[in-house]
Amino acid sequence: MLASIIIADDHPLILKGLNDFLLEKEFNVLASAKNGKDAFSLIKTHQPDIAILDIQMPYLTGLEVAKICKEEGFKTKIIIITFEKSEAIYKDAKALDVCGYVLKEFALNEIETCITSVLNGTSYFSPELITYLELDQAPKALELLTKTEKKVLQLIAKNKTAKQISEILFVSYRTVEKHKSHIRSKLNLDSKATSIILYAKENETYLSKNT
Repeated sequence: MLASIIIADDHPLILKGLNDFLLEKEFNVLASAKNGKDAFSLIKTHQPDIAILDIQMPYLTGLEVAKICKEEGFKTKIIIITFEKSEAIYKDAKALDVCGYVLKEFALNEIETCITSVLNGTSYFSPELITYLELDQAPKALELLTKTEKKVLQLIAKNKTAKQISEILFVSYRTVEKHKSHIRSKLNLDSKATSIILYAKENETYLSKNT
């Protein structure tokens, strides 16, 4: 069964171009919207596999839609398309579990690859964005972690709980908590649960290369 997709952009030409391209590639585009409010309504109604959202839209931005979807527990995977090369937006997107970030000038070249990656459980962020933000260099602190600790951090980035991680790695819950404690210490993170989660998400690309 083809993955279902909803797209939203307040620029008619971009919306039409993206819609036509996806249909040409035989993707299952359910509907499209010209603002964030309608986009969220479509997501809520159809529960698509993927929603491709412009960041700057009337009523609700793409990130605001992503935030509400996360709060509502929707399983729809969010892909953001934008002209913005912003580290702040990049970090906000990662924190909201946005799975893809495609720059509009490369959208038709990258969106198919992005969708495929996201459906396979791998995040996709435009290489041009990563290069522009100079994020392609893995933090030195990651070198302090053992292979198992990196694997734990990678699973945290994928929203796995300590119990789920223990089952995946065939170790006890207590061992996972011990690994997390070591990770916090080595990376100099505070004890808040969100600290290790945000760090994991921000560095998920590097973790997948080293585990």
